[in-house]
Amino acid sequence: MCGIVGIFNLTGSGEIDRDLLQRMNDVQYHRGPDAGGLHVEPGVGLGHRRLSIIDLSSGQQPMENEDGSVIVTFNGEIYNFPELSEELKVAGHQFKTHSDTEVIVHAWEEWGEACVLRFRGMFAFAIWDRNKKTLFLARDRLGKKPLHYSLLPNGEVIFASEMKALYIHPLLHKQLDLLAVEEYFALGYIPDPRSIFTSIQKLPPAHTLLLQQGEPLPAPKEYWDIPFTPIGYSSEDEVVYELTRRFKEAVSIRMMSEVPLGAFLSGGVDSSAVVAMMAQESTSAVNTCSIAFPDPKYNESEFARMVAERYHTNHLVETVGADDFSLLDSLIDVYDEPFADSSAIPTFRVCELARKKVAVALSGDGADEYFSGYRRHRWHMNEEKIRGLMPYALRKPLFGFLGRCYPKMDWAPRYLRAKTTFQGLARESASAYFHTVGVISDELREKIYSDTFKKSLAGYRGIEVFRKVAARSPSDHPLSLIQYLDLKTYLSGDILTKVDRASMANSLEVRAPLLDHKLIEWVSGLNPDLKLRGQQGKYILKKAMEPHLPNDVLYRQKMGFSVPLAEWFRGPLSGMVKQRITAGTLMSTGLFNEKTLNTMVAEHASGIKDHSTPLWTLLMFERFVDRHLQ
Repeated sequence: MCGIVGIFNLTGSGEIDRDLLQRMNDVQYHRGPDAGGLHVEPGVGLGHRRLSIIDLSSGQQPMENEDGSVIVTFNGEIYNFPELSEELKVAGHQFKTHSDTEVIVHAWEEWGEACVLRFRGMFAFAIWDRNKKTLFLARDRLGKKPLHYSLLPNGEVIFASEMKALYIHPLLHKQLDLLAVEEYFALGYIPDPRSIFTSIQKLPPAHTLLLQQGEPLPAPKEYWDIPFTPIGYSSEDEVVYELTRRFKEAVSIRMMSEVPLGAFLSGGVDSSAVVAMMAQESTSAVNTCSIAFPDPKYNESEFARMVAERYHTNHLVETVGADDFSLLDSLIDVYDEPFADSSAIPTFRVCELARKKVAVALSGDGADEYFSGYRRHRWHMNEEKIRGLMPYALRKPLFGFLGRCYPKMDWAPRYLRAKTTFQGLARESASAYFHTVGVISDELREKIYSDTFKKSLAGYRGIEVFRKVAARSPSDHPLSLIQYLDLKTYLSGDILTKVDRASMANSLEVRAPLLDHKLIEWVSGLNPDLKLRGQQGKYILKKAMEPHLPNDVLYRQKMGFSVPLAEWFRGPLSGMVKQRITAGTLMSTGLFNEKTLNTMVAEHASGIKDHSTPLWTLLMFERFVDRHLQ
């Protein structure tokens, strides 16, 4: 786990500013405090910050091949590098180290752009091939590792793991991408390939970018997708056996490390399952850590303790106070652009806690997306049954009318809160799911935006992100479609972004065995009924884990990894929220309707309505504007 950075001159072999490259590299020090290195030659400069995990003595980067004609800077882990190394040695390649980095160098020599198809792991890397005058950028299949790039007016392409490194360059123009602003307020994050600035792009997951000196900047190329190809099996028991075998193997290959290793243990199904598999593959006690909350609505520590005691782990737990909002002002420096997932706070804290004991931690990220662990998957499929009974031409006006007329009753029992359901039933499938996962509804965004901003958007809405992804879905099954949407948007844009920045801010490597691409390929081919059966999400994963975990862990109600925003904004943060949202920096952008924002703040403070999520989304945008646009 590291940080990478680079400058590439598309127009030719001009000189690279070494001091500038050094500053860009140094701003990512937290991603790799163990070592740093640069490679600079006419037309190209590569930088690297290293967090030493494997081959501690000889894995320094940027790394060259035998004659120095191919150089790589790499962030991530290639878990199948021992097998690839042996294959490449048979093909005649000479190795100087025992690192996965050198495997990338020789894999490029052997297979060219197709080398990414051979890698199993998480990665973002850049390869300079002097003989071909090309720079090859690549990002892993699910987007576990980030890669941002920008084409500058002078013909240079700059790239980095984090946007803060690009911000160092004096030629980078910081102009808001207004379409990205709309996507942010719709979803709470900015999905690939946009960033908050028009000048910066994110290389999407499972894409590569081949830059050639003397040629214009090309479009990224996709090299992999989730297949959803049906697979055959004779019985449910066969699926349970095969799933357990594949899951355990995915965990096992991620336990390779030359530094202390452990796992997050929240007490939920996914992290508990990872710890169970680790304990069975380890010859010593597994290191685990979790955070507790004073409020029982958010506290899962009792269930984490059950698993820790069952597998005799070295368990570390700390309580996060109900007023732990001290990170609020520093979150924008972690994420570099607006990011509205408030669970970034406890995620940062658990990474901070884990780093006290280990340098590598395994997580349970990913299972909710493709095993259908989210409650919203159940809600969506329940709505799909109704949508299937009535043609869209009839549903849209009927339920659209009910959605407009029915009051929004956030305070009422769930069965009375039908407004959102009516609105969802009035939409087609992808649009309905977008409506479900959005952090600020279409109607409220229409009210909070200024007339000038709405005119600038020219009718663009965040739903276009989902429509584009849905059009590429390999499956037309309604459950597979929303799984595909989650894996292509929410997973990389929110979950993996959150974990990468929070972990690397604490110089911690996080590995996610449930996001092993081979495991996902196989699970995608299972009958959707094995993922969501009736109202039971993650059905087959839970069946597979029954011999390994307590039923109280497997079959209890899912709890969110969240913070008490509503209480904060009516209590200790009420004055700050009012000042930051209704005055000064935020209003100076010209993007918002001042009257609406004042009304939202007043309604929330009085308890009339719960606006905590949109207020948090606005607050994170205000922090970004204050930090980067003032």
